[in-house]
Amino acid sequence: MIGKLTARFSGLNILSDRRGNFGLMGAILLPITLGVGGFAMDLTNVVQMKSELQGAADSAALAAASSMAAKGTSESDAIAMARIFLTSQVANYLSNGMKTEQQMGEDRTNLGNAANIGVTTSGSATSGQTFNVTVKTYYDVPLNPLTQFIGYRTMRVAVTSTSQSATESKNAISMYLVLDRSGSMAWKTDTVDGSKSSCVNWTEDNWGKKNVDATSPCYVSKINSLKIAVNSLVSTLKTADPDTKYVRTGAVSYNANMYTPSALAWGETAMNNYVDALVADGGTDSSAAFDKAHKSLIDTAENAAHKTKNGQVPSKFIVLMTDGENSSTSADTKTRTSCTNAKAAGIKIYTVAFMAPARGKTLLDFCSSGDGYYIAAEDAAELVAAFKYIGEKASQSMTRLTN
Repeated sequence: MIGKLTARFSGLNILSDRRGNFGLMGAILLPITLGVGGFAMDLTNVVQMKSELQGAADSAALAAASSMAAKGTSESDAIAMARIFLTSQVANYLSNGMKTEQQMGEDRTNLGNAANIGVTTSGSATSGQTFNVTVKTYYDVPLNPLTQFIGYRTMRVAVTSTSQSATESKNAISMYLVLDRSGSMAWKTDTVDGSKSSCVNWTEDNWGKKNVDATSPCYVSKINSLKIAVNSLVSTLKTADPDTKYVRTGAVSYNANMYTPSALAWGETAMNNYVDALVADGGTDSSAAFDKAHKSLIDTAENAAHKTKNGQVPSKFIVLMTDGENSSTSADTKTRTSCTNAKAAGIKIYTVAFMAPARGKTLLDFCSSGDGYYIAAEDAAELVAAFKYIGEKASQSMTRLTN
């Protein structure tokens, strides 16, 4: 019996037995197989993430560079804009509707910290400026557990984008203000003037508005609101043309009559001094004053003045402002005709109805050059904002862009 068993074992070579090799090889290859499968899935995510990150970086760089050229955005504000744009775009993609607000906030923070944004500016405001914005950033894409079998937890995706925007030069402009200085412009607004302890205000009685002494509160008058508003427009134009090479301005005021205007001149000083000296009284007739502005702008001498100094034909603007309505409908008719002729001559007309009645608003709406050119201001703050807006829009028209 023992001899038979010995014979059997002696015929069995354990070292040459291959029946367990498949299991052994499977145990060795399984992690590698899983890792390769996981890597294939992760590769798709990485490629898609790189595409999203590159697109966001491109858009952020372009938006920042364009804003610097079109709106005069500072370098620090442009960097902040690019960072916010980048993080918002990519974080929205990463959320995919599956993350909490806290997780999305963490993504934005991480993306913001990873971004390296550089801005360079060359040239000058008058001769033309070039803005270069470079956005460098990265994101560590988390890998799935299958890939982690082969020892990798994240894969870094890095992108770079550069955008350039330039102001070739300044476009020349000529602007004429046509301003109501009638008696109602002496009336108060609802804006309290905290700098005064005693004043003259208007109050209601059976006869309408009446001038009376008051001690408190004091209010900003309409005419003073106008002076503040024009000053805000002046400041904006000065910023756009610091060397006084491209902007010419003039102003004319009216009540029942047209007053001697401040003729078109380089810069804004003469116009601003003219407006600061206005006194409110009398009735209302805008027709002669508007016609004066129209004829001054289309005069060949105005184009010649620009041609000599900056070599350009200027863009032309009229700003028509009233707080009331013309004393006669015939004045409305004449003003409408002048407005139509001015627009036909290529002049853009901004109109500002300042706490004005319906007929005055209707006239100004007609005279305006369309959407964005008619503004109804119902208090002092809105009047200031309206003139600032006009200054900003005119300044933007001075800038020609190349991207």
